[in-house]
Order: sequence, then structure tokens, then C-alpha cells
Amino acid sequence: MDNPIRKITIVGGGTAGWLTAGVIAAEHLANSDAGVAVTLVESPNVPPVGVGEGTWPTMRGTLKKMGISETDFFRECDASFKQGAKFAKWVSGEDNDAYYHPLVLPQGYADVNLVPFWLANSENASFADTVSFQGYLCEKGLAPKQNTTPEYAHVANYAYHLDAGKFALFLQKHCTEKLGVKHILDHVTGVNEACNGDIKSISSKNNGDIEGDLFIDCTGFSALLLGKHYKIPFISKKHILFNDTALAVQVPYESADSAIASHTISTAQSAGWIWDIGLPTRRGVGHVFSSAHINDEQAEKELREYIRPTLGAKACDIPIRKISFEPGHREVFWHKNCVAVGLAAGFLEPLEASALVLVELSAAMISEQLPPSRDVMDIVAKRFNEKFSYRWDRIIDFLKLHYVLTKRTDTPYWIDNCRPETIPEDLTELLELWRYESPWHRDFTQIDEVFPSASYQYVLYGM
Repeated sequence: MDNPIRKITIVGGGTAGWLTAGVIAAEHLANSDAGVAVTLVESPNVPPVGVGEGTWPTMRGTLKKMGISETDFFRECDASFKQGAKFAKWVSGEDNDAYYHPLVLPQGYADVNLVPFWLANSENASFADTVSFQGYLCEKGLAPKQNTTPEYAHVANYAYHLDAGKFALFLQKHCTEKLGVKHILDHVTGVNEACNGDIKSISSKNNGDIEGDLFIDCTGFSALLLGKHYKIPFISKKHILFNDTALAVQVPYESADSAIASHTISTAQSAGWIWDIGLPTRRGVGHVFSSAHINDEQAEKELREYIRPTLGAKACDIPIRKISFEPGHREVFWHKNCVAVGLAAGFLEPLEASALVLVELSAAMISEQLPPSRDVMDIVAKRFNEKFSYRWDRIIDFLKLHYVLTKRTDTPYWIDNCRPETIPEDLTELLELWRYESPWHRDFTQIDEVFPSASYQYVLYGM
């Protein structure tokens, strides 16, 4: 075979880098001479963003494919169960305003659409409680499985909450010790091109030039390869999704036996929302907001007020970390022999935990469709770009859905989110259609949609 793909070089670590390394190394036998060599190069002093603490149920399959023990994962990554999300104060802002987006599909979802039957009796119970039992599990503080349920199996569908920093280190250890990934801690000082415009190698401070047949950019917001080297344009989506800043804090529990919420709690604020994620040893809490609608001081005040019932006077002193971002994504994600994964490809906002699932989906498609030679790489790249352009658009539509259904008019933020010019055309058309019929399988064209019609039902009828 001419120009075979035998060496994959991943630039950047963190969750995106190590998940991608693990998925590819496991499937392509990086720990054997006959396999594909996987090398991960990361800077020794660039910390990862490290606040992506929510996952999708897909993570169970990803970890299992990598040969990871779920028990070890729970113990090492400060992990807990996630059974969905509870959205509070998104509709009216009142104290009794809340609904669930559970991870269990509506009863009989593959065969029957239960929405018309619920609509006929909707005054008796919420949609989620009518078609799914999972909201009840969450409200009662119950788990999605028992101690005797096998690893990765479930009674109720579940994902994870986790400590992102510990998760990256856990993946690093597994990838290097079990899967044959070569790990280089070094500073990247340059990018060297081949005569055809491909990346031939990256230059490093202490390890010289590091070559590869395929380079994966996991360098976070800096997008060292796809953004800075190849100058692939970044497409902002701030005109649709306004949030661009997050303030994150780690909140201790009141006592060692405090209950751990098995769902993400998303509570709307005056110009954004607060996430609340329960881990075994602490809560991860953060306020994501629009800097065009509220300043840092006001956002910090809302965040500290949110945690005050737990911490009392200590809420004034707990340290807060600020993260700024531009919502959007690259124009293309795979160019020449370079593909971006994670924050290097783009970021929207933490709502519905879409960041980590995009890493999973990207790593899976790269691994499953890994081009055998450079001669067919451009074909795979074209398919990858088409698939992920579609996926990013659908995620943007789904996230915006949470905002456009609000009845809140108490601040300019909520009013602006409902302005027609901020709503994507595809979503506008679907919302018009759904005035007459409920979301169903026919409304989405891909066999592997990021969000199934069930998710749209939970949000639409929850709100």
C-alpha cells in the first residue's frame, strides 16, 4: 500500500486528547507491532480547562471499548451517576418552575408516540413523569442500578458526573500502561509542512521533530494546528447562543453523608444559568452567562447567593475561577492530514453536556473510518466535515430550544433570546411544525442523530 497511515500524533492532552488516544489505540492495537502507533504530545505546564464534569450515556460504551473497569473509573475519577438534567426557573422563573430531561426514553418510544395521549390528560402530570420513571428516581435520591447490576449494565439509563482533572490523569495512566500510547511531555515550538501542504512533523523543545501520518489537534482553545497553523476560520455563534463567560467553584458538602444528586441541576438566572453537579466528595457549581447582559460582579453575586444556603457566610470567601469563551466552531474540522477534536474544534456552552460527547463522537469516527492510506484521507475528511457540520448545527438548534420556549420577560437576556433573528431557520421551521404535531422520528434525517426526537419532546413539553 502506498502512503499507509501507521503513525498518529495527538497534540494536546486533557480529556479530549486522552479519550481520543484511548479510542484509537484500543481499536487499532497500538500496543502491538502490527498496530497503529499512537503518540500524544502535551505541554508540561499548560493546565486543561478541567470543568467538563457531565457526560452522556455513550461514555459507558466508550470506556468499555477501551477496556476500563467501571469500578476503577468510579474510584479514581470521583465519579457519580447522572440520570438526566433538572431545569429550574427556565419557564416562568417562579420557585415551582422545574422540569426533567431524563436519560430513559419515553415508554415504547420505538413503536408509539405518547405525546397525543399525554396532551389529552396533561393537567394530571408532567410529560416526563407520564412517560418515564426516571424523574421519580432522581427526586427520591435513588440510583439507576443496584450493587449487583454488572458493570456498565443498567436498570435505568445513566451517564456520569466526574472530576475532569482526575479523569484525564486516569485515562493517561490506562492509555500508557495498557493500550501502548507513547506519552511525550514537551513544548511544541513549531509545525513543519511537507511539500503537499500536510503536516510532516511538529518541532519540540527537547525531543526534536515528532513525525506523524495523521495529526489530531487537541490543544484546546488555542487550536495550535488547525487554527494557528492552517488558519481555518472560526465561525462565531454568539448571535444565537449569547453565553460567553463562566464562573466555576467547588462547593464542599455540609456533611460526609450528604445526599448526592444523580442529575445535573440547571437553574436559570437573570442573564444565564447555574449548573450544579454532585460528585462523591464535592459539588461542581458554575454560572455561565452573557457578558453583554451582565457584568462579572453581578454574575458572581448571583453565584454566591446560590451557594449561600449550603455554605452560609463562607459563600463570600470561596475562590471562583473565571473561564471566557467564544461560542462557535471551526469552518471545517479536518484539513489536509490534521483533524481537530474538543475545544480546538469549537465550544458552545455547558448546557446538555455536549462538549464531551462531541469528543467521543469525533474520536469514534476517526477510529472507525481511519483512512488506510493518505490517498483516501481527503475522502474521509470530507465525510467527517459533512457529518460534524450537521452535528454542530443540530446541537445549536437543541440548545437554543431551551431559551426560545421561555415565558420570562423579567430581563433583556430572556427577551433577546426570543427575538426571531436569533433563532436558527431550521429550528424556527420545526417550532412552527410542532404547533400542529409533536416531534417524532420523521423530523430528523440522520440515523445517528445527536439528540433524538425524545429529547425535543422532553424539553418542548417540559417547558
